[in-house]
Formats: sequence, C-alpha cells, structure tokens
Amino acid sequence: METKRAINKWHVITGGPSTGKTTVINMLAERGYKTTIEHARHYIDTMRIEGQTVEEIRNNKRQFQLGVLDMQIEQEKAIQPKDLVFLDRAIPDAMAYYQFLKLDYDEKLLSAVKNTSYKKIFILDRLPFTKDYARTEDEEDQKIIHQLIIDVYTVLGFPIVTVPVLPPTERVEFILNNI
Repeated sequence: METKRAINKWHVITGGPSTGKTTVINMLAERGYKTTIEHARHYIDTMRIEGQTVEEIRNNKRQFQLGVLDMQIEQEKAIQPKDLVFLDRAIPDAMAYYQFLKLDYDEKLLSAVKNTSYKKIFILDRLPFTKDYARTEDEEDQKIIHQLIIDVYTVLGFPIVTVPVLPPTERVEFILNNI
C-alpha cells in the first residue's frame, strides 16, 4: 500500500498491552511535549465510577470498542494539525482490537480510519507482560495484539519506527531522535 503523507505533526506511541506506552507518554509530557491519554483505560475508569466492574465493561466487546473509538475520534478532532503531539494509541489501533476480538469493522471505524493522518508511528517492542486492574489479556494475547497493531499500521501505509526494549529514558531519547 502507498505510504500516507502526514498533514499534521502527530506521532503515535503504540504497541500491544504492557509495552510501556503510558510510561513513555508520561515522560514526554514531563519534558513539556503535548500528549494524549489512552482511551481504553479512561473508558474503563469512567464506567467503573458509574458502578460497572471491569468484567462487565469488557464483556460487551462491541460496546467497549465503540466507546473507546468515540473517545479517540473526539480527541483527535480536538488536536490542531500544526501541534507536535504524541498520542497514546490512535484510531487505527481499534482495527487491531476488532480483529483480535473477532468483531467486524463497522462504518464508524472505517470512516474514522480513512480520515486519519500521522507523521510517524512508534511501535514499542514488547516488555514482559504485567497484569493490572484494566487488562483482561494475558501474555499470549499481548503477542497477538502487538502483531496485529504492526500489521494494521503497515497495511495502512504509515511510516513505522520500531522502538527497542531500552530503559524508559533511553526509549524517550530514541523517539525524540527519530521524529
């Protein structure tokens, strides 16, 4: 597929679950860069406040994915194209999760992906898997999701940079040296 040309200065930090995305994003924010939040975790936290358990939230796979996608779409609409921003995941990540969950793509996802543009995609190499309150995946799922994310961004034609396993500060330096 033809490589997409960026019409903005947005860089995506992505990878499977438990690859250090949020750590890197937080460190970039501490250095003064504009960053975004990961919406799956935000959606879970919002629904937990409303009284749902993580299991209840994650069991309705399509509703969960659409809730996260809606948040991601709104967030990306609010970012100025001229701003250098690091996104903790982006709209195309949803395609990988739809595939993983064996959900058919819906029109909302396809339309949103068609209108995406990113300067560069930084895919963080996998770290040892750690379980937390929001993750229902295991290490095998991590490997599958990670590869699906690589495949999605490759097929969509975005420029990809693989970020090796390094101490967090060195990962941030690696990313900044490659923007």
